[in-house]
Amino acid sequence: MMKMTVVAANGKAGSEIVEEALSRQLDVAVAVRGSNRTKAQRVLIRDLMDLTAEDLAGSDVVVDAFGASAPDALPQHTTTLMHLVDILAGSPTRLLVVGGAGSLYMDADHTLQLKDTPDFPKGFKPLAQAMGKALDRLRERLDCHWTYVSPAADFRADGPRTGRYLLRGEEFSTNDQGISMISYADYAIGLVDEAVKDGHDHQRISLIGR
Repeated sequence: MMKMTVVAANGKAGSEIVEEALSRQLDVAVAVRGSNRTKAQRVLIRDLMDLTAEDLAGSDVVVDAFGASAPDALPQHTTTLMHLVDILAGSPTRLLVVGGAGSLYMDADHTLQLKDTPDFPKGFKPLAQAMGKALDRLRERLDCHWTYVSPAADFRADGPRTGRYLLRGEEFSTNDQGISMISYADYAIGLVDEAVKDGHDHQRISLIGR
């Protein structure tokens, strides 16, 4: 049975991923700072930056569901991610990162990112920039088996669970209706599929709703 640890699991994305993994009878543990609000029964109460290699030993997959939007917390997207990479470095454990859409490329030459387009919402740009910096640092690390999973541009916490999604790569894309949207529930399906299938080492992928 696959063993998965979801870090920062109390958030909306993390809790959906936990629920999806449990529905498939995976052995799921969570690492949370406070009281566990997920359905997981194996719980480690620990700040992400205090996690050690021993805490994650035995996990086949670690999911990084950390998120922060307050201006003074934005640099933590990089510091927390690098901490997880550091403690997983050299191990066979895979790291799946719940990423952002702002760093998706708008062109085949990968010179323009979604966050730098004129219509990108200004209110979300600082977060997109912070997450983009974290991804840039992640790309430098080949000593850890990571996969960065970007959602669609419209990432809906209250969206329906349709059970369908499209797997894409580094470039921004839309479905047949010209829409780039995915619910947290369908994103969780795609991420757990990625965990089970074991692919895309050292790659960024993206998920959009059908």
